[in-house]
Amino acid sequence: MRKAMRRRTRFGALVSMFAAGAMALAGGAMAAPAERYLHVNVQDPAHDGSVNVNVPLALAEKIVPAINNQDLHEGKVSIHSSDLKDVDVRALLDAVRTEPDNEFVTVKEKDSDVRVAKANGNIIVHVIDRKNKDAKVDVTVPMKVVDALFSSAKSDELDIAAALHALSDAGDVLLVTVQDSTNQKVRIWVDSRNTQD
Repeated sequence: MRKAMRRRTRFGALVSMFAAGAMALAGGAMAAPAERYLHVNVQDPAHDGSVNVNVPLALAEKIVPAINNQDLHEGKVSIHSSDLKDVDVRALLDAVRTEPDNEFVTVKEKDSDVRVAKANGNIIVHVIDRKNKDAKVDVTVPMKVVDALFSSAKSDELDIAAALHALSDAGDVLLVTVQDSTNQKVRIWVDSRNTQD
């Protein structure tokens, strides 16, 4: 009888260990990150057309380095030095990164409004162009994505592949909205859905 009790106790302990291990594995499986998708939606009412793109970020991250065309090569885009005009972009980014949330630039003119700010770990750019029937551009980029863009060792490159990788950890984010004077609309965002519905 004691032997049977010991066997039952050992068996119960084994079952408990197995159940605990299974629950830990299940918990790990549930915690696995969902696939992230880069979405682009373009609406062009003037030409009665639209474009929808839904690309897994992991796929985009693999494809971009395979494209070598003009300024895009090995997942990086070359920036012409004349465009930077001797500005140390990395020093600027470091300064912005260490500053608390703030509105850095606000320009209000007769024909346009421009706002550049940092909020909740994002760089935000907002532009309204009144000369073009209140055309609007809104850009929100997580700071870690901006850092990834400039992570290349070369100062004249933007690392698109690294930025795509950083986006996969950024959560759901609306990156760009554009509305031009012809009412054409562009929207770019990241989420875990493989459709735009």
